[in-house]
Amino acid sequence: MPVLPGSPPIEIALRRSARARRFSLRVSRLDGRVTLSMPLRAREAEALRFAAEQAEWIRSTLAGMPRFRAVTLGDVVPVEGRRLMLLSTPGRSVRIEDESLLVPGDPRQAAARVAAFLKVLARDRLARACDRHAAGLGRPYSRLTLRDTRSRWGSCAHDGALMFSWRLIMAPPSVLDYVAAHEVAHLAEMNHSPAFWRVVETLYPRWKPQRAWLHEHGQALHSYRFEAAGDDED
Repeated sequence: MPVLPGSPPIEIALRRSARARRFSLRVSRLDGRVTLSMPLRAREAEALRFAAEQAEWIRSTLAGMPRFRAVTLGDVVPVEGRRLMLLSTPGRSVRIEDESLLVPGDPRQAAARVAAFLKVLARDRLARACDRHAAGLGRPYSRLTLRDTRSRWGSCAHDGALMFSWRLIMAPPSVLDYVAAHEVAHLAEMNHSPAFWRVVETLYPRWKPQRAWLHEHGQALHSYRFEAAGDDED
């Protein structure tokens, strides 16, 4: 894999595409991987010169990304907006006590157990919020799915299926509630027109601070890595 020299050196993944008409760079929010897309007939040397010319942008983008951290006992993790310390404890179930998140069992499995706990809690909170907003709107949704999405916090399909990032449970409850209202509003308006935002305002008045919180702090919620924390499909 080509490497952009510097301190530190940066690996560049080259991707040839029949649809590409010019060089373009992308930095993944998931793992910081740098990908350079290029036309099929472009020369690799030209692509690397382009990357070198964009080195300052690449490094500034990487510097602005949250530092990924593997969650272990003793760490602090946000849960419903509260910063809880992960502590080992006897017993069978993960639970919250005061300012701690107590995790029983093998310490090597602590992160996976915390992820499972957060997903269950997220489903409970999101189902309650969606049920309430759907009742207020008078339009039921068909199902609710949790995933570990990076590009969006939620979505609403044409068949009424709602999808959310389970990491919303790490945000303050009002933020989770706003995202639930936002996606439920799409049951009435499958767009972001003024009519859609009027529905959001009806379901969740004064939503702008919650949206601003996500823009400012949301990306940091993706910096926590949980071993074996895959998607929870349904």
